[in-house]
Amino acid sequence: FSCPNGRSSSKMAGSTATIAAMNARMDMLQGYLESNMTALHAEVAAAQHTADSAESSLDISWIILCGSIVFFMQAGFSMLEAGAVTEKNVINILFKNIMDASIAGIFFWAFGYAVAYGPTYGGFIGTGEVFILDIHNSAGGDVATSSDGWEGWFFQWAFAGTAATIVSGSVAERTKFHAYLIYSAICATFIYPVVVHWVWGSGFLSAWGAMPDAEGNAHPLFSGTSASNGMIDFAGSGIVHMVGGVSGLVGAMVVGPRTGRFVDGKLQPIPGHNTVMQALGTTILWFGWYGFNCGSTLMLSGGAANLAGKVAVTTTLSATSACLTATLISHFFEKTFDIGIALNGILAGLVGVTACCSVVDPWHAVIIGFVASFVYYGARNLLFRLQVDDPLDAFPLHGCCGFWSVLATGIFCTDVNVQYAAYPNVNTACASGEQFGVQIVGGLIIFIWSFTTSGLLFLGMHKSFGIRVSEEVELEGLDKSEHGGGGAGHG
Repeated sequence: FSCPNGRSSSKMAGSTATIAAMNARMDMLQGYLESNMTALHAEVAAAQHTADSAESSLDISWIILCGSIVFFMQAGFSMLEAGAVTEKNVINILFKNIMDASIAGIFFWAFGYAVAYGPTYGGFIGTGEVFILDIHNSAGGDVATSSDGWEGWFFQWAFAGTAATIVSGSVAERTKFHAYLIYSAICATFIYPVVVHWVWGSGFLSAWGAMPDAEGNAHPLFSGTSASNGMIDFAGSGIVHMVGGVSGLVGAMVVGPRTGRFVDGKLQPIPGHNTVMQALGTTILWFGWYGFNCGSTLMLSGGAANLAGKVAVTTTLSATSACLTATLISHFFEKTFDIGIALNGILAGLVGVTACCSVVDPWHAVIIGFVASFVYYGARNLLFRLQVDDPLDAFPLHGCCGFWSVLATGIFCTDVNVQYAAYPNVNTACASGEQFGVQIVGGLIIFIWSFTTSGLLFLGMHKSFGIRVSEEVELEGLDKSEHGGGGAGHG
């Protein structure tokens, strides 16, 4: 007879074998999936590294491109100023522009950048490494996906050179060459970088991490919390243009007016020698302003390209609005269509929107440019009444329109636009009016700082060795006395 238990044992053995085979297949499948998942993770990581590398390279390239465009503004200043002065001083003004860029290169490298962007000391001054020693190969880590910081210095150097160059127009045609070079060096080393630290670094006015504590928490003006933004000066109306414009005013006051500019208290015309150069210079500056303003996004990734596009629009609308307004002003008040006033109207509109180009709407920019033309024209005539000779209208354009831009930021900014511009704090500072108060305080502090420091410098030079050439040298022209030339075309 058969044994039932034997048949059952046979079935159990078969089932066990089947289960073992299934487990083996499962193990094989699991191993296959694990190996492929590892490969997939590696591919994803490699793709992410490639994307990060492309993003970093794009941002760095953007800053280098825009910094180069800003540097090209030196050509614009050179042409504008050379055309606006008399023929016997063309070499001198061109030389000053070249020296501004060169002096800024050395002194901003050696000291200025450390003052501007080093760790803050009391919210007043940066204490970074001199000679940019904290920027070096692989300073940012992975060179493929991060920045070592080289491009940041390059971009900021271009700005530093611009701040100094503004003053050259204010003191043109009667200032000793070596005295101007001393001013340029001090500006690039101390006067300008301190203001940069206040607003763009970690100083007390900054919207980008004001006076951080041990935990890294910022304390922006006024509240010291994220309920406040700090001062908004997106591309430098206060930082660059007010510093240059106010310093130029002081220089013009100390050195005195050109001989024959005011006779018996009456303004006498001293026309520039070449309107074509003035127009060309202004157009170059207008072009350069897109590097100045759009480049201040400091990146294209993360939505910043859209912001750069918006900044290009607001910059254009303010410039064009101001040009048209200035043309009408000249026709109404001067009884002529004065191209000089129209060209300066363009610059007034550009300066007027520089602080706020990222935080206002396009129609705001049209109004800002409109007002900037009146600010420029009014300040220009005020200097005439006060008998302050500013040959290039540097203070009306850069000092006064720069201050207007700082104020316009508080008047026209919206909290939505501030967030769109990637400012770090989410609040209602614009809607509540607090931002306007911050802008007033920031603008006044920059004015006082620039006036005081440049005043001490110019007065110190004036008292120690004199900053003005003799009347004989002035009438002969600085090209001949200072540079051994005979004027334009005789270099």
